[in-house]
Amino acid sequence: MLYIGIDLGTSAAKLLLMDGEGSIQNIVSKEYPLEFPHPGWSQQAPEDWRRAVLEGIPALLAGFDAGQVAGIGVGGQMHGLVVLDKDDNVIRPAILWNDGRTAGQVDYLNSVIGKERLSRLTANIAFAGFTAPKLLWMRENEPDLFAKIDKIMLPKDYINFCLTGVHCTDYSDASGMLLLDVEHRCWSREMLDICGVSEAQMPKLFESYEAAGALKPEIARELGLPESVIVCAGAGDNAAAAVGTGTVGEGACNISLGTSGTIFISSEKFSVDPGNALHAFAHADGYYHLMGCMLSAASCNKWLMDDIFKTRDYAGEQADITPDRLGNNRVYFLPYLMGERSPINDTRARGTFTGITMDTSRADLTQAVLEGVAFAIRDCFEVAKSLGIRIERSKICGGGAKSPLWRTMMANILNIRLEIPASEQGPGMGGAMLAMVACGLYPTVADACARLVRTAGTVEPDPAIAARYEARYQQFRRLYPALKDVFADWNG
Repeated sequence: MLYIGIDLGTSAAKLLLMDGEGSIQNIVSKEYPLEFPHPGWSQQAPEDWRRAVLEGIPALLAGFDAGQVAGIGVGGQMHGLVVLDKDDNVIRPAILWNDGRTAGQVDYLNSVIGKERLSRLTANIAFAGFTAPKLLWMRENEPDLFAKIDKIMLPKDYINFCLTGVHCTDYSDASGMLLLDVEHRCWSREMLDICGVSEAQMPKLFESYEAAGALKPEIARELGLPESVIVCAGAGDNAAAAVGTGTVGEGACNISLGTSGTIFISSEKFSVDPGNALHAFAHADGYYHLMGCMLSAASCNKWLMDDIFKTRDYAGEQADITPDRLGNNRVYFLPYLMGERSPINDTRARGTFTGITMDTSRADLTQAVLEGVAFAIRDCFEVAKSLGIRIERSKICGGGAKSPLWRTMMANILNIRLEIPASEQGPGMGGAMLAMVACGLYPTVADACARLVRTAGTVEPDPAIAARYEARYQQFRRLYPALKDVFADWNG
């Protein structure tokens, strides 16, 4: 049998076709636009996601027997606010995970409602990307549209609704809404009241690997698929990527260098970071995880290459950064191009280059950007260490992880062993694996990971380079505290 995994990303939907032994048969990508209507705002039309998926599946299956498809699983960008009216029409463009318009609402939640209460209700505090502040923003700024809301869901849930007609979500994705009681895996009625919505407006909750429904007959006909195809609830992109890299069970770690950057630590026990710098979420394997998320990771390098250097030759720009330069760069970069989430939770933070002199080169700037992202991941890593979590190795995935140089930097800045998955398909592969569990091919997510996930290589830290980077990191971590008040003044 065949299984379809969908990675509903910020710039494109990436679809893959996989057999039950983990062999990827085909991959298709469909891009869609991203809107920035005001500085710091980010939104998309859910109809564009729907079109990409419904056009992508037939293209994915071209030349294959569509009758062999048994299941579909979606891993999607988290936190985005998708709202439907009573006729299931989209009310407004989805407000995305990297949107910063909710600074006022975040301050209200954290200061007036209070971080301690939020943490008790949801295991997390408010961050600008989360869904609850967006609901408050919509209630305050678009009251007429807010009054029309009949259903609230997340981006990948809208795709599942289009396929099945079921208003559903999963625990991993719902954890990032600030509306879920993560520990008890149910909607927090107090948080719903605070946001002015009801449980009837929320989607039905499922485990990621559970069947949410089957294809609607008209969708099955349009796609040329059997009506018996099972659509699992799926997962947030980071949880799905963790499944795709085998990051399940107790104490496993995955680092993702995508548009955003994350450090993901799985656990069989529920726990909360007392400082709330790391998110405490449900995991797609039925357990839990802690996660640090930075808003701009590989997107920082893309910005420098595409918009500043006007080149697509990423490898060529990195060619002059030889091993002797690692840990010796005098230029630093703060990667806060969209503000920052973990661990500083500051929508007003901005990107900066520091230490530029007359002899600074393009290679110095490129190196600073790559190192700045790795240093920011290290900031989250340090929070995990302060909680007594020992991380000696980690998987690494995402578009940025395809760079051997960036992997080397990351291994030495964190001073841990990095393992490179044999299949670099992240949320799409995780989605397909969740669909396999939903279809009964594997009894648990852990069993699917044990059977299907393989390692292609490793990167070990070099003691000399790691020592140089340790000194550089201690300097890097002084920059944001020194500039925090400046950022606040610049941004009101």
